[in-house]
Amino acid sequence: MKIQEMFNLKGKVAIVTGGGRGIGKFIATGLAEAGANLVIASRKMEKLDTTAAEISKLGVKCIPVKCDMGNKDDIMNLVQTTMNEFGTIDILVNNAGVTWGAPTLDFPLEQWDKIFAVNVRGVWILTQQVAKIMKEKGGGKVINLSSVMGFRGSIEEMHPAVPYNSSKAAINLLTMNLAIKLARYKINVNAIAPGFFKTDMMGYLEKPEAKPFRDAFVMSIPLPKMGEEDDIKGLAVFLASRASDYITGAIIPVDGGMLAK
Repeated sequence: MKIQEMFNLKGKVAIVTGGGRGIGKFIATGLAEAGANLVIASRKMEKLDTTAAEISKLGVKCIPVKCDMGNKDDIMNLVQTTMNEFGTIDILVNNAGVTWGAPTLDFPLEQWDKIFAVNVRGVWILTQQVAKIMKEKGGGKVINLSSVMGFRGSIEEMHPAVPYNSSKAAINLLTMNLAIKLARYKINVNAIAPGFFKTDMMGYLEKPEAKPFRDAFVMSIPLPKMGEEDDIKGLAVFLASRASDYITGAIIPVDGGMLAK
């Protein structure tokens, strides 16, 4: 097989949760550029509609679906809508996630539960449903979005969100466990662990008063820059394509070298 064929996603169908903005939008765009049709999902429809319109200009079909990953009914509707529209699912990107900051000793239990409901429970529910479809069609690709924070603790002043790290560590092990359990069905399960990327969620770092912290933080990254769209979408296309058929259970950092320190 020639390399162009190995990375070609023409005719494939992908679901990308949290696909309306940030890293989810970057990945959805990359998959579309490789030829995949898409269903992008998010709680907020405004940005989702805008992104779907932008991606559709690439010559593929892109359907926006409102979905709260903490709500099982929404997740089931996402799967059913995709099947009604395309009749199959080849690629699942579990990107949607939430975080919430509060001092560790005062962190409210309801927020801990909400983070795990979206970041772990929702990922499991959606993956289980999609894996059933992939099993019947003879295989598929699942890509989970972890984080460098799933491998380490973090300073309170920098990242006062104690359950977030734990939820991403859970995704790391879920990725490895499902890779083993679903291999018999030719379903590859891998994860991408981003470092810090330029997204609207990180917009607070662009404020003038944050410049000293931003500069010091960026210089602490071995490749001293924050990630951008082109730094992640290529890896996502690789993991979604036939080029990665012999890779499963991998958790690949895209972090400028942070985890190497």
